[in-house]
Amino acid sequence: MHFETKAIRIQTERSQHHEHSTPIYATSSFVFDDAEHMRALFANEAEGNIYSRFTNPTVREFETKMAELEEGEDAIATATGMAAIFATFASLLSSGDHILMSRAVFGSTYRVAEDYLNKWGIQHTYIDHLNMDSWESEVCKNTKILYIETPSNPGLDIIDIRKASDFCKTHNILFVVDNCFATPYLQQPLTLGADVIIHSATKYIDGQGRVLGGVIVSRKKIIEQIYPFMKNAGPSLSPFNAWVLSKSLETLAIRMDRHCSNAMLIAQWLESRPEVLKVKYPFLPTNDGFDVARSQMKAG
Repeated sequence: MHFETKAIRIQTERSQHHEHSTPIYATSSFVFDDAEHMRALFANEAEGNIYSRFTNPTVREFETKMAELEEGEDAIATATGMAAIFATFASLLSSGDHILMSRAVFGSTYRVAEDYLNKWGIQHTYIDHLNMDSWESEVCKNTKILYIETPSNPGLDIIDIRKASDFCKTHNILFVVDNCFATPYLQQPLTLGADVIIHSATKYIDGQGRVLGGVIVSRKKIIEQIYPFMKNAGPSLSPFNAWVLSKSLETLAIRMDRHCSNAMLIAQWLESRPEVLKVKYPFLPTNDGFDVARSQMKAG
């Protein structure tokens, strides 16, 4: 299926009511057929829902869509983008580990590193994201993760994902990319060599300033490492927010096309102004074979 088709057609299984629009499963918990059914669910011997902090059909629809659109194996949704970042760090890092982090990161990500990772014995080094040749000297024996934003928030700096991936593979480092500004419509970091993708779905995924949300996309093995933290610490996405975000994905392609065309018109207008000395067009490393909007971004 094409990107837009996936965004529209991946839905929770239709109920006996034959609804056109997928329903919101606004429930805190779920019932069991009998005691044995409950035991099997709690023992992970059967698939099903127990409690919405663990899993919820509406949230699962959003997770499934995001995994498909990012070309990942699985996804887990969170209450906010920062919850997704924190859950990733808390699940994949331990005291004594070291993380390489781009200097161009969101302010709250910086505060998590400074105020919490340090306190828990997780070291971090800020690297010059615009000088990748300098990264080599910053790698330590205990370096576990390279964390970058591309485009960065708010400076919109661009990092070569393929080159960063090669660097991580050389040093056996997990490569984590915040992809919320590009969205999976313009960039799919997993196909370019990243291991984990993080989104603040509050941004372009919703696109209309209505709800908060986050999501982590990766291989099943990595998502399985993060799930216990989500289950027990509880930074879960609400069913209502998940429903809004899932519906928002249906118009993501149209909205990003318009963002791109508007940005190009503004840039071209600025180039025509004599008082403007230079207009810088960032290069966004998109996937091969993408359509017009993504080609325009690449050309820009």
